[in-house]
Amino acid sequence: MDIRYSTGKEPFKRMNTTELRDEFLITDIFREDDVSAVYSHVDRIVTMGAMPVTCKVNLEKNIDAWKNFGVNYLLERRELGTINIGGKGSVIADGKSYEMNHFDGLYLPMGTKKVEFESEDAQNPAKFYICTTPAHTPKPATHIPFEKAIHKHLGAQATSNERTINQYIHPDVLDTCQLSMGLTHLEEGSVWNTMPVHTHERRMEVYFYFDIPEDNVVFHFMGEPDETRHIVMHNEEAVINPSWSIHSGCGTSNYTFIWAMCGENRAYDDQDWIKTPDLK
Repeated sequence: MDIRYSTGKEPFKRMNTTELRDEFLITDIFREDDVSAVYSHVDRIVTMGAMPVTCKVNLEKNIDAWKNFGVNYLLERRELGTINIGGKGSVIADGKSYEMNHFDGLYLPMGTKKVEFESEDAQNPAKFYICTTPAHTPKPATHIPFEKAIHKHLGAQATSNERTINQYIHPDVLDTCQLSMGLTHLEEGSVWNTMPVHTHERRMEVYFYFDIPEDNVVFHFMGEPDETRHIVMHNEEAVINPSWSIHSGCGTSNYTFIWAMCGENRAYDDQDWIKTPDLK
């Protein structure tokens, strides 16, 4: 497990490109028949990827849970959200199987002891993007097919930000301890995912960018509103955003991204907006 320690505002101002990427960028998320994990001390979120191809893959395949979390199994004191961005597959949680089509989501509560991932077709494997966060009480496990997510169409072609926000793990869909998660798809010709930008002092956020066409990139902007930096993102990479940082991206083409938040509350609209002319 790759462990990242939180960086404050002042050190951030002095970081060069390599240091920024080492601290905030998450790469190599999907590996054949394997599980990846990056543990961030920013609200203690763990960002993971599971890609079963030829066999079932156990969530804890590469995690020494006793050493890193002081528990008997990973979700003893954590909740988990996952969205499948690949082919058809299944998640088996404590013996119950959840069929996961492309863009289906799943929430698993604290206390789930055994989690396995499986693909239906090795030629088109499932890709489970996963986030886990600390939890204090078990909530009901919930399968969220894409059709049952809340779909909000926002923006316009004229402002290059026509997009649909799909809310999966959200207070209007299901109850959790602190995890929120969803997927935003940009229409062809749109490149901005969040503008005007905002911060939310009460929550951190991880962005996972994918469906970026070959030879294209996304420029992810972060930092304080008057001290911004950027990280160049390639397909199927994620970026950690502390609560004090803006989080916004602009691509050389349209793309899709998954957002995951955790912290003091789950109020999606609890945001501190920044006027675009005030950015530096």
